[in-house]
Amino acid sequence: MDPFMLLLLALLAFMIIGSLIAAETEDLLSSVVCVGAIGAGLAIIDLFLGAPDLAITQVVVEILCVAILIRVVLNRKDETHRTHKDTFAVGSVLLFLGVLLVLGGWAMTTLHPFGEPLLAGDQPGVAQQYLTNGLQDTGAANYVMAVLLDYRAYDTLGEATVIFVSIIGAYVILRQRGKLRHDTGNESDS
Repeated sequence: MDPFMLLLLALLAFMIIGSLIAAETEDLLSSVVCVGAIGAGLAIIDLFLGAPDLAITQVVVEILCVAILIRVVLNRKDETHRTHKDTFAVGSVLLFLGVLLVLGGWAMTTLHPFGEPLLAGDQPGVAQQYLTNGLQDTGAANYVMAVLLDYRAYDTLGEATVIFVSIIGAYVILRQRGKLRHDTGNESDS
C-alpha cells in the first residue's frame, strides 16, 4: 500500500480513537483536549491533501473553540446527576461506526489512486477545467486566486465568515470587562 495512504489511514484512526475517548471519558477537560487533537489531525490531513486554506481555517477555528470550551469547563458548576449508560445507544453507535468504516473502506478502494495522472479514457476532473479555462473565464493570471475568488467565491466567503464569527465569539466569551459578577455569599434575602 502507498505510504501516503497509510499515513492518511493512521491519521483517520487517530481521529476516530480521539472521538471515542472524547465521547466516553467522564472528565470534560480531557474530552475538550481530545476534540482539539481531532481538529489538529484534520488540519494535518488537509495539509497533506493540498488544501492549505482549509487547514488554516481549521486551525484558527479549532484553537478558538478549544479555548472557549476550556474556559467554559473550568468555570462551570457541576450540577449533573450520574446516569447509567444505555447499552442500546452504545450498540447502535458502534453499529453505525462499523457501517461507516465499511463504506469508507469500500469508497477508498473504488476511487482513482491519489496523485496518479488520469488515463486517456478517464473523464477530466474539475482541476483540469480550471487550468484549461481559468485565464479565459476569469482574466486572472494567478490560478489560485481565480479559483478562490471566481469559481469558489461563496465558499471563500463562508470560510472568512466562520473565522470572523469565531473570533467575535471568542472575544465575547473570554472578555473580562462588562461581565456581571454574581456574589451569592454577601447578599441577604429581604
